Amino acid sequence: MTILQKIARKIIKLSFDLSVSIIELFSKMEPYKKKVSELRKLEDGTLGKEIAKYLDYNNLNLVPQYESHDLKHILLNYQMTAEDEIRMQAFMIGNGNYSIPSFAILTFGAILLPDLWATFYSDFQKGKKTIGISEWTIEKYATRNLIELRAELLKPELEQKTTFDLKRITQIGAYASIAAGTFGMIFCLPFLFSSNIADLIGAGFPFVGGAILFIGGLFTLSNLSRSNQNQQETKRIIHFG
Repeated sequence: MTILQKIARKIIKLSFDLSVSIIELFSKMEPYKKKVSELRKLEDGTLGKEIAKYLDYNNLNLVPQYESHDLKHILLNYQMTAEDEIRMQAFMIGNGNYSIPSFAILTFGAILLPDLWATFYSDFQKGKKTIGISEWTIEKYATRNLIELRAELLKPELEQKTTFDLKRITQIGAYASIAAGTFGMIFCLPFLFSSNIADLIGAGFPFVGGAILFIGGLFTLSNLSRSNQNQQETKRIIHFG
């Protein structure tokens, strides 16, 4: 590993540590410490017990409002390192979790860790082959056996086959909208600092248009993610009666 690669990983780790520290500073931590204490009492082999053991081993606590984040680390077997934090977001986007934080973290990681692009793509593909888990919570799955849960993650082969249907077209259109909006805003940005009124007016409208395309694409992906989650929940209800 080169010096630049080490520095990039250090920057990512410091960024995550700072974010967690800020969240904990402005949150009441007692309920979350109590929740971890309850997880410690569960049977060995359960998801909740493994979460508690991993947090204790790393001298960590549940992050307020992000408890499901720790669940996914254990369920998907991603370590709490700079690399695995980014890899897990690549997996979750492939899994249908089209959220702004996921895209932001993956973009941040892709810029700083170009040596892992192939790995990120592989994780993205794994996410596509896994049932939707973005809505899984500790409260609902803590008592389930971890090995059994991991065995249930893989989609049936029939569901893994992609079809060029309306939803697929919408998804591609959303990505294209985000790409076009991003390009438009970056292209117009330098002209917004010009002292020439004509440049300001000429760049201002395309910049706003690019922002609308970008936000519209994100909203579309968010709606598609919500639709996928609802479908998965319906299938689970039907499957388990």
